[in-house]
Amino acid sequence: MATNLGELLGAESESLLKHVCKTIPKESLHLPGPDFVDRIFLQSDRNPRVLVNLQRLFGTGRLANTGYLSILPVDQGIEHSGGASFAKNPAYFDPENIVKLAIEGGCNAVASTYGVLGAVSRKYAPKIPFLVKINHNELLTYPNQANQILFGTIKEAADMGAAAVGATIYFGSEHSGRQIVEVAEAFACAHEHGLATVLWCYLRNNAFKKDGVDYHVAADLTGQANHLGVTIQADIIKQKLPENNGGFKALNMGGSSYGKLDERMYTELSTDNPIDLCRYQVANCYMGRAGLINSGGASGKNDFGEAVKTAVINKRAGGMGLISGRKAFQRPMAEGAKLLHAIQDVYLDNSITIA
Repeated sequence: MATNLGELLGAESESLLKHVCKTIPKESLHLPGPDFVDRIFLQSDRNPRVLVNLQRLFGTGRLANTGYLSILPVDQGIEHSGGASFAKNPAYFDPENIVKLAIEGGCNAVASTYGVLGAVSRKYAPKIPFLVKINHNELLTYPNQANQILFGTIKEAADMGAAAVGATIYFGSEHSGRQIVEVAEAFACAHEHGLATVLWCYLRNNAFKKDGVDYHVAADLTGQANHLGVTIQADIIKQKLPENNGGFKALNMGGSSYGKLDERMYTELSTDNPIDLCRYQVANCYMGRAGLINSGGASGKNDFGEAVKTAVINKRAGGMGLISGRKAFQRPMAEGAKLLHAIQDVYLDNSITIA
């Protein structure tokens, strides 16, 4: 990685690798490390079985015992439709190939649906931690709507040998109140069953797009979504990498009153540097007590470069890793595994330090 990192990052190499964060100092953060479960979760209200499964997540794959996570998520068969997701590589209609990719890719865990993981659980649950996604936004309802609904029970996830469950909340949507209650109850049940919990803290509201700017990826709004996620006791937070800031300010313009803000959110706690924007997300995860894993994003023309860039930003901000799906499974398995390894190399590279 050290030999081609500059090439992969291109013109942004120096600004990303040499940036020093002068907003929220790294000394204030609870950073990932080999002792993260003992140092952070052991003092919490998580029961011993949850601690065992968290330790299993942190102890699997190429990043084992580093405190960092690399997770392969493939729930797009429901979220984006099977045809749209797997047309590039129809082999992934078969659940076994999804799990094989996670293993070949050296991942800490594989995240997918009840159906996918249940279909191969006896063979693979003992080999790699299963992260069962318990709710989804299905796309057959007409017209399509942004509405995460539950697809199974926590007991089903526990019975198939899962180590964790994951869920999505569309914060800001008309259904967010119900989703918050449902997921909070499900996560409480998961902890009772000894399962770790991962929350996709996504924003979803057309009003979050204003004057040509998409504030679904604003540091202030996504940071608050993270804060709500940790509040319902998600052990790990998944969030999109921030691309801008000022969502609260934009939505308060024109006589509209939305949320609460303090100007220091923008002048002291963050800057326009992508690492500082991500640092604000980490701070909202109780200063890193709940690990922040960022999304790898959609597949495009420069998947390797974009994946490595996201990993560098996340790591240097104080995050815990990446969850990358489409960039990996929408290509031949060997290439997908290589991309996952490129992400993991960032977290294994001791020269890439916390900013």
